[in-house]
Amino acid sequence: MKTKIDPNDHRVRPGEKVDLAKRPTKVKPFYDSKKAYKKMLERRVEELSDLQRLHYASNQHSLLLIFQAMDAAGKDGAIRHVMSGINPQGCQVFSFKQPSPEELEHDFLWRTNKCLPERGRIGIFNRSYYEEVLIVRVHPELLRAQGLSEDAIAGHALWEERFKSITELEAHLHRTGTRVIKFFLHISKEEQRQRFLARIDEPDKNWKFSEADVKERQHWDDYMRSYEACLSATSTEQSPWFVIPADDKKNARLLISQIVIDSFKDLKMSYPTVSAKRRSELKNIRSKLVK
Repeated sequence: MKTKIDPNDHRVRPGEKVDLAKRPTKVKPFYDSKKAYKKMLERRVEELSDLQRLHYASNQHSLLLIFQAMDAAGKDGAIRHVMSGINPQGCQVFSFKQPSPEELEHDFLWRTNKCLPERGRIGIFNRSYYEEVLIVRVHPELLRAQGLSEDAIAGHALWEERFKSITELEAHLHRTGTRVIKFFLHISKEEQRQRFLARIDEPDKNWKFSEADVKERQHWDDYMRSYEACLSATSTEQSPWFVIPADDKKNARLLISQIVIDSFKDLKMSYPTVSAKRRSELKNIRSKLVK
């Protein structure tokens, strides 16, 4: 029997001290078969399409979805499958790689703030400003390119200050109509190894493989500690983190889609109301078109 999808099982509560070793990377499947999975995902994609149309028409909020993960955890696939039915006019995806020289001359939130979604739209960040408290924390030498002093680089206060800047930004976004939902795709080190091997062994996946990904595996424990600190410090009631068990890609997609659907429904959206005057105008226009 399939397991019921309950997003709250994977939500990080405000103030919770996250221990990723105790968080599962795989749970009992939400589906009974591959066919059942396809039907479940199709229903959710269809529902998301309807909700996105309503979201676009109401034009009162925006939705920002943030995806963070270790390499090969399935971020790209989750975005592609879950959002496959969304009208491209109402959705934008941004992938943040190494900062440009121009971006390094600004504060660490500048380059992502430029890409925030407009009202009525969905913004998706494939990696985000959270890189500045994750990869940069694991590789503090990257901070030198940001013009920070050696004292700032060596001090622990830097990370607490960045966590504060992030939570203050997300609180501001919430107050002004942007809902921020954050996903950490939690993959096991062994599953990542298997996916790297598949990228090498399968010719059509060779393009996905980079030796740099393997080098980063050497810092696995450092990354887990950085993620734990980040998730613990920045998951709030208004802008929560969800730790998604990612060893099973199908399960992860179903869970993510349900969380996005629930987030839309919480907005209590409605189509714009039409005034009596406008209805009269439409009636007259209709009469002319009929004639």
